[in-house]
Amino acid sequence: MSLGVPSPNPENDPELVDVEVNLIRRKQPVTGRVVRNELCMAGKSASFVRHIEIDISGTELEGKFSTGQAFGIIAPGLNERGRPHNVRLYSMACSGQGEDGEGKVVSSTIKRLIDERWPSADGEEEHSLFTGICSNYLCDLTVGSEVKVTGPSGKTFLLPKEPSKHDYLFVAAGTGIAPFRGMLKELLEQSDPRCASKIKLVMGSPYRGDLLYDDWFRDMAKQHPNFEYYTAISRELLPGMERGEYVQTRMLRDVDTFRPFLESPRTLLYVCGLEGMQIGLYRMFAELGVIADYVQVPEEFEGLRPEEWPPDRIKRRCRPTRRAMIEVY
Repeated sequence: MSLGVPSPNPENDPELVDVEVNLIRRKQPVTGRVVRNELCMAGKSASFVRHIEIDISGTELEGKFSTGQAFGIIAPGLNERGRPHNVRLYSMACSGQGEDGEGKVVSSTIKRLIDERWPSADGEEEHSLFTGICSNYLCDLTVGSEVKVTGPSGKTFLLPKEPSKHDYLFVAAGTGIAPFRGMLKELLEQSDPRCASKIKLVMGSPYRGDLLYDDWFRDMAKQHPNFEYYTAISRELLPGMERGEYVQTRMLRDVDTFRPFLESPRTLLYVCGLEGMQIGLYRMFAELGVIADYVQVPEEFEGLRPEEWPPDRIKRRCRPTRRAMIEVY
């Protein structure tokens, strides 16, 4: 199988907005105030994911964020070495204009990290509960609580300067949905004029109850004919289906819709979620013959079927083109 080469036409490549980064660092954070903290899942779930809004008005960060960026949070207290905790970064779930439209209130999508400790390197097993320090600190905050904030962070996972020149395929898993909520707010609600580009969002989750902001995305799809919302449920058997779906298999189910969309020179790809989700996506792009526009594939894959590509080599050797913004963690 020939992997092909990217189109040499630079007109297909986006020009991203210029942004400011690291204006406020960990040694001198600003103080924000929580103004909203609520669950944002579609239903009952074993996970706990909250939408949290922080008022940064009157600080040096007010109005300094751009859509797609992240802010940092410093949890109080000291780590096991007796030092202040490191900054944890969280993708904004709002546009650069903030939840308030003036850049005074930023938001994010926070999942409580609750896990059991893994066996140590010497084989000793430990089964005590581990809770993420910053995620649980944030989820426990009540309205009015103060929080230390840094940022902005990130200068590549951004919308282009001229949004109307492109169409968009957003692919998310879990809390990777956060930046796409912000991007959709900017493109469909806050831009003037409203962006008329075609936008498709594919959201993956283990169960229907784990879908985040599901009602809001469905409402947006009803209000805006140029926006389409798809869900991929991996661990729950839905009516009429023999197995669960991941984001790539969801797109293959509607291949007659997604193939021409991916083939279009106007389309930009944005992927955000857990590391490893790109493996199935890249293999699917290769099967559809569109991978060269979005991913630089190493020569060692030439002649191999996509399902034979080693996952570790995909992670280390495949690189996005300028038409693809990939953010996995």
